[in-house]
Amino acid sequence: MTSTVLKTDRLILRKMRRTDLPLLMEIFSDPEAMRFYRSTKTKEQAEDWISWTLRNYRTYGVGLWIVEEKASGRFLGQCGITPQDTGGVTEKEIGYLFARREWGKGYATEAATACKEYGFTSLNYRKLVSIINVHNLASIRVAEKVGMKKEKNFQRAGNMMSVYSISNS
Repeated sequence: MTSTVLKTDRLILRKMRRTDLPLLMEIFSDPEAMRFYRSTKTKEQAEDWISWTLRNYRTYGVGLWIVEEKASGRFLGQCGITPQDTGGVTEKEIGYLFARREWGKGYATEAATACKEYGFTSLNYRKLVSIINVHNLASIRVAEKVGMKKEKNFQRAGNMMSVYSISNS
């Protein structure tokens, strides 16, 4: 059984495993990478994140996937589709979070675009969103490059969040 979900020119997106904990901790322990989350994550919180992801695979058939560079197998980050509350409505969200050493290389846009195409073509979703802290300009740029437009703002855990969305026409 293969764990590969998607491939692009440069990337492989594969299912997350419990053994990915040290890879994810590179992101979760980095205050700059986690600036727009509530805080960095402890090892235990990262284990909970992996459990949540594995539950999403079982329950919804989607979740966050590990993103690796196709040529080298090097860990880059995570990207995928998860059900999220957008202020009272549950939507399918394209989420992305990459290691800081990989920022600015177009990996998030490439992975998010692959997730969008997968969601629309293979899963027949009508709409996809990204929920982004209003101050996270880099993530907003990724959403816009994927074709999303700002739909609304809402409060989450004391932060103002924007919902960016795209519909399958």
